[in-house]
Amino acid sequence: MKTGRSFLLIWLVLMVVWIVLNNSLHIQVILVGIISVSIIAALFASKSDVFACIRLNPKALLYMVIFFFVFLRELVKANLDVALRVVSPTIRINPGIVEVKTRLTSPLARLALANSITLTPGTLSVDIQGDTLFVHWIDVTATDAEQATKIIAATFEKYLEVIYG
Repeated sequence: MKTGRSFLLIWLVLMVVWIVLNNSLHIQVILVGIISVSIIAALFASKSDVFACIRLNPKALLYMVIFFFVFLRELVKANLDVALRVVSPTIRINPGIVEVKTRLTSPLARLALANSITLTPGTLSVDIQGDTLFVHWIDVTATDAEQATKIIAATFEKYLEVIYG
């Protein structure tokens, strides 16, 4: 079952990449993609457990879609915040590194959380140690780990918990 699941996920990811890179939905391109992607997925599915922790149930798939839009919203908010800080006449920053505790148990889920934090301007994941992320924050408003977690990571964490477990 684990190999079949890995095969399916690797196949789906590679097929999406194939279609995006080829920028074509012609039948010949799709057929070559199906054959190529199937061979690659078959070769690597038994040796790869990177996707093993991703859940493939309807709720998790729905949360993946919701997470995408939540991430986009947070990305726009963070970009506007940083842009306003840049153009304001006074520099309104209070930089520092804060501890963020996560409930996520999967290494891939923690990586997704760290990347989501890093991709939103104003924050940068510096290190991950166990269930703790160290985040450089442009405007530290809370030094308490619990409060910083609530402000920085809670929005992403509730969706990633359902997707990765």
